[in-house]
Amino acid sequence: MKKMIFMFAGALLLISCAGAPPSMAIEKPNLLIMGEDADEDSVPRNSRVFRRVLDALTNEIHNEGFDVFDETAVSLDDFAQGRVRRTDAEIIDIAKTLKRPPIDIAVIFTIYASARDYNYTTKIKTRVTGRLLAVKSGQRLGNFEIESPREWTAKANCPRECLLETVGKYSKIIARDVGSVLAEKLVSIYDDDNDGSGSGKANINNGFSLVFDGFTEDDMMDIEEYIVVFRGYERHRAVYAGRTHHEYWYESSSTATRLNRNLRKMLDHIGVSGRVRFSGNEYVLTRISKRKKRNLDPDDW
Repeated sequence: MKKMIFMFAGALLLISCAGAPPSMAIEKPNLLIMGEDADEDSVPRNSRVFRRVLDALTNEIHNEGFDVFDETAVSLDDFAQGRVRRTDAEIIDIAKTLKRPPIDIAVIFTIYASARDYNYTTKIKTRVTGRLLAVKSGQRLGNFEIESPREWTAKANCPRECLLETVGKYSKIIARDVGSVLAEKLVSIYDDDNDGSGSGKANINNGFSLVFDGFTEDDMMDIEEYIVVFRGYERHRAVYAGRTHHEYWYESSSTATRLNRNLRKMLDHIGVSGRVRFSGNEYVLTRISKRKKRNLDPDDW
């Protein structure tokens, strides 16, 4: 009975915390803009055209107040530099692996350009495609594709240097449009005051893997009473359930920092000794068990 009263009081405390107005705005996402050039028909990332498009995209999103990190700068120590024709899997793995800073959203784009030479002119078409990807959960947040509204022209018999400059100039124009569209999408997702109330809440749920190791089924019944009242909770799903090992997929608009703090508080509230480890989007909670004492009365034997 005392345990139930204690649990009820603890849950009420967490609910009251969840309903309280936040003391700070929502956490801004860290963005990484990455080029995918595995398609042999696409513009490679060592091209000056690629660099101009990358700079234009970065500038548009940066001007909307988002934190955009340079891929070379943040991956310099642990990853090979200057690689071209990188696959989708490679660039997503890089984004997921980076920890300083952790990347929340990857903007992945590809550039296509073609030129047709006529006797009197050269006609050029360009196209930029890509998508927004929530790195931790793998959720796609939107796709984009913008192409030149018509065939642009360059002089007849345009040599390689001429083509690079012309394609770069027009691709930069398209990239600014793409950046503007992406910035609007990001604002709609991470607008911290959509209703004018000042209570920041992202319009996207973060997906987390919660792993409980060493916890009994009775422990998990207590724990589930808590995780559903954490601020930002949306839903959770059991992935694996054993006698002492349990795994959940947990979706919440809460930040990773707040969830980490709530999980530690929860262990204290239910009176269980344990440690919480966090990496990427996975939390591993390990129960610290104490050796049981068995005092045997020699008179019984």
